[in-house]
Amino acid sequence: MTTVRLPLFPLNTVLFPGLVLPLNVFEEGYRAMMRELLKTPEDEPRRFAVVAIRDGYEVAPSSPGLPDPTAVPERGPSAGFGADPLRTFHKVACVADAATIRERADGTFEVLATGTTRVRLLSVDASGPYLTAEAETLEEDPGDEAGALAEGVLRSFRQYQKRLAGARERTLATGADLPDEPGVVSYLVAAAMMLDTPTKQRLLQAPDTASRLRDELKLLRTETAIIRHLPSLPAADLTRGPTSQN
Repeated sequence: MTTVRLPLFPLNTVLFPGLVLPLNVFEEGYRAMMRELLKTPEDEPRRFAVVAIRDGYEVAPSSPGLPDPTAVPERGPSAGFGADPLRTFHKVACVADAATIRERADGTFEVLATGTTRVRLLSVDASGPYLTAEAETLEEDPGDEAGALAEGVLRSFRQYQKRLAGARERTLATGADLPDEPGVVSYLVAAAMMLDTPTKQRLLQAPDTASRLRDELKLLRTETAIIRHLPSLPAADLTRGPTSQN
């Protein structure tokens, strides 16, 4: 088992390997993380782990609120995540490589990162200025019949795109060719579908590529059937990733 210690960036979203994640970093703990990452030489990866929040707040409370307006808000890197942050997060995360970290004049950061590999969290340390995690690297096992499943998923995904575009009364967002490598297909489709965070997390932590593709095939067929009966379905642009406000 290969273990690594990484800075931990909790979000209310799931990052997949190969997908791009823009971040607007303004909380002091995450700003400290970015300042530390900037110390890494430019020819080395500036890595941190992005983990989806199971129960907690992406942005820590910073002022008194309900039900007790006099309550003092929590401070520190684990604020909003309870006494044991590990229980607050999903166990499988994605390592992100920050290609761009740009500090603004006000001390906040604009970050552009790309998901690389999956990891399983083993422990979370809140003793420093930001959360860090001990994690084990998860290898991507193709599983059985991944190639054939990928072809089926791509066909269903194209139908899903067409139905979604029709429901929104607009043309398809992109005409670019889709990849055919099963692992890449599985992550691209998982990121592009309009799914809630628990479902996306389930896809991220699938035991192998084939299992993820089988799950996606069922989801695509179900979602396409739903869209067929909902001609005015609001949805976010499939080609635009979410920008976290941190």
